[in-house]
Amino acid sequence: MSSSKQAEEGGVDKVESNGRILIVDDESNAVKVLSSILSKDGYDVLESWNVERAIKIIRKEDVDVVVTDLKMPGKDGMQLFEYISENYSEIPVIFLTAYGTVESAVHTITNGAFYYFIKPLDYLKFKAILARAVQQRRLKKELHALKKRLSEQDRQPTIIGNTPGILKIFETINAVKDSVSSVLICGETGTGKELIARALHYNSKRKDKPFVAVNCASIPRELLESELFGYEKGAFTGAVSRRIGKFEEAAGGTVFLDEIGELEPSLQAKLLRVLQERKLERLGSNKKTNVEFRLISSTNRNLEKEIQAGNFREDLFYRINVISINVPPLRDRKDDIPLLVSEFVNEFCVRENKVLSVSDEVMRIFQDYHWPGNIRQLRNVVERAVVLARGSTITTKDLPRELLFAGRRQKAQDYAVTVTLRELEIQAIRNALRKCNGNKSRAAKMLGISRKTFYKRLKEELFPLETKFL
Repeated sequence: MSSSKQAEEGGVDKVESNGRILIVDDESNAVKVLSSILSKDGYDVLESWNVERAIKIIRKEDVDVVVTDLKMPGKDGMQLFEYISENYSEIPVIFLTAYGTVESAVHTITNGAFYYFIKPLDYLKFKAILARAVQQRRLKKELHALKKRLSEQDRQPTIIGNTPGILKIFETINAVKDSVSSVLICGETGTGKELIARALHYNSKRKDKPFVAVNCASIPRELLESELFGYEKGAFTGAVSRRIGKFEEAAGGTVFLDEIGELEPSLQAKLLRVLQERKLERLGSNKKTNVEFRLISSTNRNLEKEIQAGNFREDLFYRINVISINVPPLRDRKDDIPLLVSEFVNEFCVRENKVLSVSDEVMRIFQDYHWPGNIRQLRNVVERAVVLARGSTITTKDLPRELLFAGRRQKAQDYAVTVTLRELEIQAIRNALRKCNGNKSRAAKMLGISRKTFYKRLKEELFPLETKFL
């Protein structure tokens, strides 16, 4: 049974091949000849002798490339091309015709055809063009799969990593996600503290309620109080209507106070009162309003030192630090870097309509770098590399200078240490030989090493065996 016959009667089992090609030509002999040639080259070939049959096959099968005659009885190759362009635009179409003209060639190519051949066929050139068409189709399929995976991915945040510190965070999230207790997330800037806060919320029974994030460091101090507590109409100049604050906005959900260590003392006192009473007063009002939310806070400061310095209230610290999560910096979880890079590359490839891999040299640089900006910096570097990459692989040309220079400095330092130790050993042996007037046995004894070891050092070409330097 032919491939096309199988396709019409229930589909062909997908096998590993160089690509799945549909040949459409009303001349059965031409189809068989081309089918035989391509089959020998490792292609999975489907055959059709008219457009109607070809459309049925395209609907059922995962076709990589369509190779079609232009002139055929009934519907012609151009009508097939129009159908594919409208419904399966990712499938490349290659035209074959014995009646080609410059005008028809220009028309098909300008309308999106992959290539246009005039019979008799130049098989070497045809095979090269076909291989390119299959590669383009597969790249588009891979890109489509990435887009589909990301679009179907649950909107809940995903924390990436397999290192012990991250696995411990997974365990903590799972254990406390449904608790009402306050959580304090500690870690350097850029380590993903907000991602952990979102994971706590969206994996909890509060996930259908609001997640309200407030960056305490980015909002001016004079505005932060009104943002958190809300205000009544006329409470201050410009307050033309009543506005509820973030605590009320959360309404049964989660409030995330990012960089809580930036709160000034007066706001710390008001926050403590809200956490104790679960009630607040809007600015310009003396009426208390009930609030219900879970508080998650984060900081890149050492709050215990801030308490000692008088910058943070000790009683508030104990209120917000019922459960603590410490996020390790990226330099302490370098085994997670390949996973993070892969995720970021996929994310930005989808956005930029590219399919890219990362060279081994780039990955080594990523794992050797100290990442002062942590995951945020890594994500930005990967985004830059994806945007700049011109080939199919991200190379060192796509990296910022600071990463390349850091790698070079490290190599230079390593070399300097090696050279220094070598020179010290040479100098020690030279000094001993001078003091012993070239007597190697006495020099070895002076250095506290055996004669055998001493002679071994000389033979390692640290310097010539002769003692002209004496």
